[in-house]
Amino acid sequence: MAITEPRTELDARFSSEGATAKTWEEGRRRIEEAAVYWVSTVRADGRPHVTPLYAVWVDDALYFCSGVEEQKSKNLARNPQVAMTTGCNDDKGGLDVVLEGRTAVVTDQQLLERIADAYVDKYGEEWRFEIRDRVFHGGGGPAPVYELEPVKALGFGKGAEFSHTRWMFQRDRDA
Repeated sequence: MAITEPRTELDARFSSEGATAKTWEEGRRRIEEAAVYWVSTVRADGRPHVTPLYAVWVDDALYFCSGVEEQKSKNLARNPQVAMTTGCNDDKGGLDVVLEGRTAVVTDQQLLERIADAYVDKYGEEWRFEIRDRVFHGGGGPAPVYELEPVKALGFGKGAEFSHTRWMFQRDRDA
């Protein structure tokens, strides 16, 4: 489901004097170009689970896969809410981005094929997946593909000007 242009707000409390909000184009580009992401899920007992992974941005959503026996897959089966972060470990510049939203397992064959192609385009041939029974199969066994459509995103600009931008999304279906 396509997203509309998000409402953009600067939180002056956490920004340098005179800072401006980052555009969604800047935030989206950072998400698209990132190599590594960190996904935060919640275990059955309420403890957090955070792990790095690879992901691809396709059609206004972030996609990632996880083996069926991995902790994050078990967590997502109980609670599909996640936070996904990416950025740089440098306080002298850059933009860190946090996406918050709900995940759903992707089962559409054509979309899975486009996501699989996006993994190869971004990460190389070693990330080529075979699609069987509507899940990715690679070196680690079967791995469902999850879609994260952002509801809210936060951008943390660093360097000469610190900024804290909030992007709030509304889906076309919500309009």
